[in-house]
Amino acid sequence: MIERRPFESLGGANHGWLNAKHHFSFANYYDPKRMSWGNLRVWNDDEIAAGTGFPPHPHADMEIITYVRDGAITHEDSLGNKGRTVAGDVQVMSAGTGIRHAEYNAEPELTRIFQIWIEPTRRGEAPSWGSKPFPKGERAGQFVVLASGFEGDTSESGGGALPIRTDARIVAATLNAGDSADYPLGADRRGYLVPAKGEIEEEIALPEEFAAKAINQGFEGVAVTGTGQDETVWIAVQREWKDDPKGKVKILSYKPFTKSWGILYYPLTAPAAGAWMGLSELTYLGYQTFAVI
Repeated sequence: MIERRPFESLGGANHGWLNAKHHFSFANYYDPKRMSWGNLRVWNDDEIAAGTGFPPHPHADMEIITYVRDGAITHEDSLGNKGRTVAGDVQVMSAGTGIRHAEYNAEPELTRIFQIWIEPTRRGEAPSWGSKPFPKGERAGQFVVLASGFEGDTSESGGGALPIRTDARIVAATLNAGDSADYPLGADRRGYLVPAKGEIEEEIALPEEFAAKAINQGFEGVAVTGTGQDETVWIAVQREWKDDPKGKVKILSYKPFTKSWGILYYPLTAPAAGAWMGLSELTYLGYQTFAVI
């Protein structure tokens, strides 16, 4: 099952120096339906103003991964580590038994980051921090492991991903328009996909029982209602299909969250003698009412 989370449905707050969007409950944003996704506890889209940042604060028993989207982030911690991570690269802090750290945007422009917290499966170990540049060209058209809790990924022969103390991977790919990439998930695994730039498109085929009844005239009007789990895509068919009642045409509904299909019918207005009529727009008027134009 795939759940789509539109950006506008995320929680968050604009603090002036920090504009944060929260994928899961965090700080003053609380949604009991969005507490975590497996061990993934936090995914924040943070925009940090130039010359500002997070002052020193503590963490323990959490794997904190920062992916820099634009600009750069400068890190300092109580272990004496200091470092600057630039756009496209990753830093990892394993909080372990306890660490204090600060993250600043020391750049002259806005910095954008993904801040990701994953609950560890190994606890009670000493804290650590690391950062690593990754060749951007290696991600072209394929997924590359940036951080991983699997030993085979973190060895130099396995790609040299930054180690994390949890049963998870952070992977990234760069896709040009029209490109695609596959990443196999095991039957007992979970995935969480977020675009750093651009948009994600999912191509959805008609169910076989619908496709077998379709004719040449295709879809025209499309409308979208609801958000999150209630989001529904409505698609008006232009002409009668093989199984339609005489004079009636389908409006198909599709719910991305449940991947379920449904059918409504609208009456097809008869054209004038010798004329042809086709729809071009489907508009939702509210109260389960549509205008087919």
